[in-house]
Amino acid sequence: MNLKRMLLALSALVALVLHGGAFAEKRNVLVGTWQMVEATLEREGVRSEAYGPRPHGWLVFTEELTFVEVLTDPRVPKFKSAVRGEGTDDENRAAMAGSIGFFGRYTVDENGEFAGNTVEGSTFPNWVGATRTRDDLTLDVDGDRMAEDFQRPDGTRVHIVWTRVK
Repeated sequence: MNLKRMLLALSALVALVLHGGAFAEKRNVLVGTWQMVEATLEREGVRSEAYGPRPHGWLVFTEELTFVEVLTDPRVPKFKSAVRGEGTDDENRAAMAGSIGFFGRYTVDENGEFAGNTVEGSTFPNWVGATRTRDDLTLDVDGDRMAEDFQRPDGTRVHIVWTRVK
């Protein structure tokens, strides 16, 4: 009787090892650091570069389901003052229009793909507390390349291309 149980347990262990992937969730395809390589806006059929011809930006997804995204246009001029809070109205306007930073939590589905996120902090206060699902925002990963697409409330479509940082 002990031999039967031992063989049954061994068979179960072999099946688990050989087919373990069938029982486990797929890995989170978002985890890692991503670098922005392209960002475009399209409104009423007119396309433009969102952060200039060579945008700067990083998007980091952690295994703990948190994210941080910072996007900047390197063409934004430096402030005359070396003190962050002492920019002129024009300097502050240019900095705000040429950058965004935000962070929060995200979820993935059973395939390890983006399911949604909630913004917990942002340089654009209106986004704090916002929750987006795949209906609002798509993040499609193909190996080390990711495409991000969403639409702003004014109808502008945003398309960002990312590459995984190695």
